[in-house]
Parts: sequence; structure tokens; C-alpha cells
Amino acid sequence: MSRKKELLSSAMERTSEWISSQKIPSDVTVHVGETSFSLHKFPLVSKCGFIKKLASKSSNDSNITVIKLPDFPGGAEAFELAIKFCYDISFEINTENIAMLRCAAEYLEMTEEHSVENLVETIEVYLNEVVLKSLSKSVKVLRKSQDLLPIAERVRLVDRCIDSIAYGVCQESQSNEDIVDWWPEDLAVLRIDMFRRVLVAMIARGFKRYSLGPLLMLYTQKALRGLDIFEKEAKKMEAEQEHEKRLILETIVSLLPRERNSVSVSFLSILLRAAIYLETTIACRLDLEKRIGLQLRQAVIDDLLIPSYSFSGDNTMFDVDTVQRILMNYLEFEVEGNSADFASDIGELMESYLAEIASDKNINLAKFISFAECIPKQSRVTEDGMYRAIDIYLKAHPNISEMEKKKVCSLMDYQKISREVYAHAAQNDRLPEILSDSDSPAAETAEETIHPPELSSYNNELSKLNRENQYLKLELLKVKMKFKEFEKEKAFEVMSGSDCSSSVSTASVVKPRLPRKSFISSVSQKLGKLNPFGLKQRQTKQPNSRRHSIS
Repeated sequence: MSRKKELLSSAMERTSEWISSQKIPSDVTVHVGETSFSLHKFPLVSKCGFIKKLASKSSNDSNITVIKLPDFPGGAEAFELAIKFCYDISFEINTENIAMLRCAAEYLEMTEEHSVENLVETIEVYLNEVVLKSLSKSVKVLRKSQDLLPIAERVRLVDRCIDSIAYGVCQESQSNEDIVDWWPEDLAVLRIDMFRRVLVAMIARGFKRYSLGPLLMLYTQKALRGLDIFEKEAKKMEAEQEHEKRLILETIVSLLPRERNSVSVSFLSILLRAAIYLETTIACRLDLEKRIGLQLRQAVIDDLLIPSYSFSGDNTMFDVDTVQRILMNYLEFEVEGNSADFASDIGELMESYLAEIASDKNINLAKFISFAECIPKQSRVTEDGMYRAIDIYLKAHPNISEMEKKKVCSLMDYQKISREVYAHAAQNDRLPEILSDSDSPAAETAEETIHPPELSSYNNELSKLNRENQYLKLELLKVKMKFKEFEKEKAFEVMSGSDCSSSVSTASVVKPRLPRKSFISSVSQKLGKLNPFGLKQRQTKQPNSRRHSIS
């Protein structure tokens, strides 16, 4: 940056020396920001309608006219190039300066009305013949235009670049489907509003919305870089920066394709963690939860280990409520699809998650049981996973009562555990009572011969009622979340009424503390080179009681 200022200062000095060498005393001084230019009226007023009007209104008492341009688009650098054009000094027009030159020419009114082949016409020819015919050049000029608003909008520089980009992307995608290989990097550093307009224009020109997934992942990698959602300390960002990142994240989520599998479930999990951390709107978080629920069969355990940020005073290690809503979304999808069976891998995944949260000493019995009851029995081929989770919970919570032990043990069907696990359970002094022979897996075969096949219709009806009950639980959870947000907004309104000093949203006031451990390792490996938040990959440290161990 300092090198650029030195070159600019040197160029301005050469321009000033050339003007002074004309041996004609300057009769107008123009102040652009902190930079002053000693110039001559004639070359300026002959091409700049704006300068002509200001010079005619100035007092004739002084030999020198003073003009101040504090908000000149592009600053002193752009003004100097416009002056060179007025003095017929040669300079190069390129993608680096074309945007500010076009805005400077508009500001100074350098149109054909005041001079033939004036700067506006010269720039327009270059734009149409060079910039707008190239995808990469259009992207560069659009990026430069971001700092020249609103005048860049007024001259339709932004609109034309966006349309050119949309056309170029659609043309390129027809011959090269792997868009990540040729997608212009400069698009990933556009402001979120500009990036959104580009994607909307692409879709309007026929680009498949399903293919937006990889582009959104690339943009997220750059836009949310440095957002550390795994540290225990409070947020290390100003309220304005947090608001900006929250807006970016909410916009990214709104742009996600509606089709399933358009992005990986690991990427959705990272977005959800960031959404909880930045306290985005409830609608944004529920949207991500639903998307993960629809792709739950692709998830691995680390995708579900979402830290608890203790916004409501919850001091548990993991956000169990969020994962429970994700599971309920999956169940709701299965119910709507009239599916009578639930995938066994879902049962295994949820039992693994249950084993993870069981080791948390701060998770209460009601929450543990509530989550366990949401795991469909149809998805559990055996009860071995449920037994392991219960055993870990009893080990981590040795002080619960005998009645509570019986309650938690009632979650599993002893007749569906393997012989190996049954042998362990028979000697497990953490269980409330010794298993009876009738609970032995050996009795299962005999029991199957006793029950008539007519019971299958009854079991199907019971399964249907269970799914409907789980659906009602999901709706209740959503209502509770919205009610909490309503209470938070009301509390903030009361605070604002008394202080009348802050415009920061409620989401920016709370400073949550994050858990000690990181679980990004598996997610980072799954995304490959893509690292949405610029985090270093760290080894996941497992708790002392391994999630699937029995001790």
C-alpha cells in the first residue's frame, strides 16, 4: 500500500512539473481530499462541464479560483488521470483504472456536449470493446466498482459488469462442467450484496441453481475466514464486524439450493455452528437444521458434535437440543414419505451421539432420556449401542437414585442385546438390578414362536403413533425456540428504552463462551482443500471414556 502511494505521489509530481513547465501561471487550485492541484482554467473548462460551472460562479476579486472536491470518486488518483486527459498527456487505460475513470468523468461532466471524443466516450468505447467481452476483466472492474458507489450504479457500470459475468459463466459452464477449476477468484472477495446479484443474474440466464453449491462453499471460505467458532473464549470481534459476518452467513444460507445433496452435510454442519455462534435469525438456523435432517444419512458423528454456547444458561458440552431437532426433521421427512422403516445407520449414528453426550457430567437425566426416546426403535437392529450409551451415562453420573437408574435402563429392550453385551450387563453393578432369565436373548426365539403374526398390524400402528408423537415434539421444540427469541427481543427493547445508546442487535450483545474441545478434524478432512473458516486442522481429542467402550 505504501509503495502504491509512493508511485502515485511521484506521478502527481511529474504531472505538476509538466504543467509548471508550460510557463503559464496557474489560475485555479483544486483540492481533492488532502491533495492540491495548481492548474489552468482553459484546459479544464474546455472539457469539464462541472469545473466550468464552478469557475463561472467564483468571485473575480482573486486571480486564482479555489475549488474543493472532498468526495471525488476515486480520490486524487482518479482526478489526476482526468487532468492528464484534459492536458492531452498520454496514459494507459486498463482494468485497474477504468472504473474510477468512468466515475470521475461522470462527476466532472466530461461529455460530448463539452468536447468531441471526451473522456466519457473514450471510456465507454473501452468498456464495450474490451472489458464487457471478457469474463475475467468484467470481474475485476466489478470488484473495483464496489468502492465507487453510488456513482458506479448511476452510470450502470455495476449492472453491465454483472450481466457480462453472468453471460460468461453460463457460456463457460456449457463446455466445462467443473466450475471450481475456472471460477474467477475475484468473485469470492466481492461484497455479499454484489455476489448475490451475480448469482441471481446467472440463474436468470439459465445457470442451474443446483450447481451453486460449490460456488457458495468457495465464497464462504473467503468471506468467513478467521471466524473461530471452536474457541472457549468470548468472541474476539467488534459488534459491527459481527453484524457484517451475520449478514453474510444469512445471505449464504438463503442462496443455498433447495435440492438435497447440493452441498455436503459437513459443510451444512459448519454453517450451523457459525449460525449459532453469530446468533443469526431463528429462521436461518431452522433452515440449516432441516437441510441437515434431510441429509442425515450422510452425516458422521463429528458433524453432530455441535458445541453448546450456553446462550440460555446451559452449561453442557454439546448442543443436544439442536441435534434433537435435526433428528426430528429426519423423522418428519420419513413420515411424510410414508416410510415404514428407518435406516439402521441412523440408529447407529444416533446411539454413537448418545454415547458421546452421556459422558458429559452436566447433562441431566431428562435431556438424556428425551433424546434417547427420539431414536426410532425400527432403526435399532440390536440394543447394544443403547446399552453402551446407558452404561457410559451411569458411569458419568454415579449419584443418581435407584429410581432414576431404572428409568434410564427402561430405554432399552434387553431381549435385543447380543450375548456378549448381555454377559457384560449381567455382571454390571451399575445397573439397578440383575437381569432375569426371561430377559435373556436366548428366550427371544421362543417368544417369537409364541406371538402370532397378527401382531404385525398392531406393531405397525404403534410405529405410526410413535412417529406422530415425534413430529409433535418437533413442532413443540420449534415453538419453544421462537418463544425464546421473542423473550430476548422484548428484553432488548427494555434495555434500549433505558439506555437509548446502542443500535446493536440482541445477537451482538451476548458474548457466549465456547467449549474446550475442537471437533473440526473430521469435517476438514471431508471437505478436502476447502477450509471455510481458515482454521488449522487439529487432532480431535477423545474423552477418557471412549464412545463405544464398555468398562
